[in-house]
Amino acid sequence: MAVRNASGLQRSRLTAALISALVLSVAGTASAQDANTQPASTPEKATDIDGVVVTGSRIKRTEIEGPSPVTVITSAQIEREGFNTVYDALNTLTQASGATQNEVFQGGFTPNASVINLRGLGPGRTLLLINGRRAADYPLPYNGQSNFANFGNIPAAAVDRIEILAGGASAIYGSDAVAGVVNVILKTNFEGDQLKVRASTTSQGGRDIGDIQWIGGKTGDNWSVTYALEYFNSEPLYGYQRDFMDSALDNPLPPAFVGIQPTGTMRVRRRTGSTAGSYFAPPAGACEQLGDEWVRWNFRSASAAGAITNLGQACGSFKDVGYQTISNGNSDLSGYAYGTYQFDNGIEGWASLQAWKSKAKYGAGTQFWGGRTVGALWFDQGFNQLVDAQRVFTPQEAGGIKNLLAENDERSYDFAFGFRGTFGEKWDWDLTLSRAEYNIKVDRPRLLSTAVNDWFLGPQLGTRVVGGVTYPVYNLNQSRYYRALTPEQFAALNTTVRTDAESYVNQGNFVVSGDLFNLPAGPLGFAAVLEASQQEYKLTADPRILPDYTGADRPYNLTGTGGGGERSRYALGVEFSVPIFDSLKASFAGRFDKYDDVTSVDDAKTWNAGLEWRPLDNLMFRGSYSTSFRAPDMHYVFAERSGSFSAIFDTRRCLQDGGSASSGCTGTPYNYTAFGVRQGTRDLEEETGKSWTAGLVWDIFEGMSFTADYYNIEIEDGVSDITSAYILDGEAGCATGLTRNRTPFTLGAPGSAFCNDMLSRVSRLSAPGTPNDGQITEIRRGPINRAVQSVTGIDATLDYRFDTDRLGDYRFQLAYSHTLEQKTAQFKGDPVLDYRDDLTNFDFRSRIRATATWERDDWQAAVFMLRYGSLPNWQETGRIAPYFIWNTSVGKNITENAKLVLYVNNVFDKTHPRDDGFNSYPYFWRAYSPIGREVAFEFQYSFK
Repeated sequence: MAVRNASGLQRSRLTAALISALVLSVAGTASAQDANTQPASTPEKATDIDGVVVTGSRIKRTEIEGPSPVTVITSAQIEREGFNTVYDALNTLTQASGATQNEVFQGGFTPNASVINLRGLGPGRTLLLINGRRAADYPLPYNGQSNFANFGNIPAAAVDRIEILAGGASAIYGSDAVAGVVNVILKTNFEGDQLKVRASTTSQGGRDIGDIQWIGGKTGDNWSVTYALEYFNSEPLYGYQRDFMDSALDNPLPPAFVGIQPTGTMRVRRRTGSTAGSYFAPPAGACEQLGDEWVRWNFRSASAAGAITNLGQACGSFKDVGYQTISNGNSDLSGYAYGTYQFDNGIEGWASLQAWKSKAKYGAGTQFWGGRTVGALWFDQGFNQLVDAQRVFTPQEAGGIKNLLAENDERSYDFAFGFRGTFGEKWDWDLTLSRAEYNIKVDRPRLLSTAVNDWFLGPQLGTRVVGGVTYPVYNLNQSRYYRALTPEQFAALNTTVRTDAESYVNQGNFVVSGDLFNLPAGPLGFAAVLEASQQEYKLTADPRILPDYTGADRPYNLTGTGGGGERSRYALGVEFSVPIFDSLKASFAGRFDKYDDVTSVDDAKTWNAGLEWRPLDNLMFRGSYSTSFRAPDMHYVFAERSGSFSAIFDTRRCLQDGGSASSGCTGTPYNYTAFGVRQGTRDLEEETGKSWTAGLVWDIFEGMSFTADYYNIEIEDGVSDITSAYILDGEAGCATGLTRNRTPFTLGAPGSAFCNDMLSRVSRLSAPGTPNDGQITEIRRGPINRAVQSVTGIDATLDYRFDTDRLGDYRFQLAYSHTLEQKTAQFKGDPVLDYRDDLTNFDFRSRIRATATWERDDWQAAVFMLRYGSLPNWQETGRIAPYFIWNTSVGKNITENAKLVLYVNNVFDKTHPRDDGFNSYPYFWRAYSPIGREVAFEFQYSFK
């Protein structure tokens, strides 16, 4: 029997079932036994449905579909699709098309965090909510620059469902809801107890995982309690455990003419005159002392025309790349508790606590030494030449690869309590107070700069002028340099670098919702929210890695940054749901946010509007428009001074000498290392955005529904770091009136604000009469409001369910997202470029996820498929093929209370699509997983 909503429109049984599932998960009583035998989204009845709040609005509704598309992932869906963690499931969202940095081998600064990048707009523009409350930021900056939310610290055992709104929602939730909102809804009103034990391994070896979950709850006449505990343990996986990435010999595109060559692990070379014969050959036995770990190699170089130069001999290693972790080792313990108490006056009190503790181990592989500072030259008395050197240390020298691993100790909690009730018969109210906190300690092994320099070089023996440049003089201790260290010697040259970071957010909000009065087409819905919050983070780097530290115990080749600040926010928001006709409903929301911090952001006003038109009982057209904003990221504002040396091209000096970037500017006068510093700024303004969607929801026939939506999101004044290359090109243009290729410079005229800013960011040495006169001594980078960015695309879903008497019950779900346009401009007024098909853009243009499930009596089975769209090949000459991952599971209720499940993830053992030109380790794009096929068994037992 079909169900009708308040407007008298018919809803299909499938839609009603979905709504009932949400209502039951929020307000009903969930049985552990039922969870074991019933599909999560198939309630027994679909009638007498009360309203439920769905992400994107605070007004209760009886339709799951509204003016903005919302994706719902249930805990049962996470389980049947084979995922170990919440993040594993979220990472398969079709809307999560953007590139991210997570594990070490992906090049990330936050290797134990799990990042979601909706629409390719950046991790910081996706808001993470826990039960509708803002989660504490991950206190370490993403890419060393900005704060973000970690989706890896959410215990799967506690999750009931996840709702994702992929679009602007600042009018409801405030700052950061630009690309979308991920709202994690935790379990409530659970009845009974359930134990789950899962063990998995990989068919290629390594990365064994164990997961134990206990979920339970009890209810009384006026109280309830729900709880969950989970322990998760995974072994680290190393590059050498995968034969397609265990050494440099796996490179599918060897360098032209010279082929694959090892990393120079014991290499000293002359830096004057011809490069031919510039490598000094190691003594006999030096390269052979660790068996096949090192090889003696005749290194060569080649010109573009193929002319070969023999550089000379050095020790090298093909294996060093394989010593980094490609999947972290984790030991995680989490807990969750939620309780309610019904007072005699009808008011309900509640409280919840979610806590998480993690120890993670990971490593970037080997450590190395490259002179007093990396790449530094010195005149060596023993070789009687100007030289540089590179010495790479092996795990054997460290006493085992475990001694090269970094360790994260992370702890977070989210505590909330409140009261809710009704007044005036038709009004609901909810008062919530909460605190969320995140703490991290990072320990990294690192060489001590003074100790390792003294070990190899000893004291400075004066200076020597070579080619008009003054260099220090040393005498390399060759007996030490060419001998493998003992673990004791290696430990004496090492230290542990400690970074501490913490963040918290205190929040309070009061929500009232209900019907104002009746209109001819139905009641006028209303909701209002009053919010206040205080947010703070503190990043305390080891003082020895700060740029101005000069102590003898400074770690080698490592710089860091600190920072910290706080922000208070107050907000008032209202919403209206307006039935215009029986078939037409409008919604409106507005919000005012007031900020109290050191930035120039004072307040922000956002609004949205939506329409739902149902011309037929089974068809709805919908559309929405919203504005959004993002307050300046706190690390962009409060980051302290940090710095490091890097290679630069001195554009100004080149142009002033009559050359250009393409000709006439080679060698050390124009290409050298310079010190770059980065620091936050309080002058940032908020990012602003707007988004709109238009689409339809069609219940095609009984059991089948289809949705399709077009979306567009635009961002202005996007905050990002300005690069050293941009600064140096800008400085040169303002000083000479030319670009690096000697065309007219148009970004700014002398005396303009742009030119004054560019010129102020570069310091140069004043040393008339010396070769170093005018050389850059410091480049000052940092975040600015500059970027304009937009993305346009389509989302579509298909859901089909049918039941049979003899062959079981079936369900098929399909989701598809396709990016039509991605546009950007570095600054306002710059040409807007469509970069979707740019061969340097590694965001996926399309994604498809599909699930098929079957149930009959005591048996259940599922097949999951994820299709990644094509990406540019590494050589930027074309695109590589789409990539498919298949998961499957089979479960059997072996008794009334017990169940066994077999999972096979990545059934066909696919690790990455073929790219014969990917000549940089790990020889495939970082979005693909190198883990391969995983096989898991799970035992479930429900206690009556």
